[in-house]
Amino acid sequence: MSSTQASAVLSPTDRRSNGADILELSGVRKCYDEFVAVDDLSLRISPGIYGLLGPNGAGKTSTIRMIMSIIVPDAGSITVFGEPLNRAHMDLFGYLPEERGLYKKMKVLEHLVFLAQLKGLTATEATTRARRWCERFELTAWTEKKVEELSKGMQQKVQFIATILHDPRLIVMDEPFTGLDPANAVGLKDVMLELAKQGKTILFSTHRMDQAERLCQSICLINHGKAVLEGDLNQIKARYGRINVQIRYEGDARFLQENRLVQSFNDYGNYVEVRLAPGADAQELLRLASASARLSRFEVMEPSLEEIFIDVVGKSNA
Repeated sequence: MSSTQASAVLSPTDRRSNGADILELSGVRKCYDEFVAVDDLSLRISPGIYGLLGPNGAGKTSTIRMIMSIIVPDAGSITVFGEPLNRAHMDLFGYLPEERGLYKKMKVLEHLVFLAQLKGLTATEATTRARRWCERFELTAWTEKKVEELSKGMQQKVQFIATILHDPRLIVMDEPFTGLDPANAVGLKDVMLELAKQGKTILFSTHRMDQAERLCQSICLINHGKAVLEGDLNQIKARYGRINVQIRYEGDARFLQENRLVQSFNDYGNYVEVRLAPGADAQELLRLASASARLSRFEVMEPSLEEIFIDVVGKSNA
């Protein structure tokens, strides 16, 4: 079925799901023999960028593979565009797997055109789109090269182009930034944000909390296959309160030692990140710090997603 045909078949669903959840998992479970990889997982994902977070082995990839119908849940249900997930939806998905799967002997342009045709595009349209995206990702000089001649980072860019070339409504990516240098990671981030502004739904997994914090509107943190934290990222951070203080200083940092206001701190010599003790007054800490050091920055902040991650996973493991 072509992407055009799939869109026509699913247009009533598209109208029903407009502004609502695009993807919903309800009580999903997956076991491999005695090992429970995903345990009663429920998610509701709307248009925008959604982060599936967790340590290695938490169940992120198994969850994504069930969404992509690569494996079948042992229990629970998956709904997409308001309908039970089925193979007809696949033309409306874009998928970037964690383990990259390009044909190394094929040339870059012919490879992209081949994959786009599998999603219903004509060769002419696929070629036009592929050239445009290769120019965007600075791959024009490599379109007639074989995939095996490209670096891992360049192959990653080719696979990302293949993921979005057919203009999917739902984009699923497993660790998409792996293998990219900082400049190319910025380029990928920019495209993800552009697609989200166009109304696409992007689900991506990562164990990098800094990436998720910058990109995601909503997250689900899973550990040992279970959801331990899920929802709007701003609301999650707000629940923790403004309990962190970033201080840049010159001089003596004795104000950090045996201080009832300080629960913990991470000192870098002239910059320190402080976690306030429960009920502590940040203004009192400011007075103590000013008395022994020269301050160029004192900012009270919400905790980072990385700190929340460590806290929640630690409690979950305990």
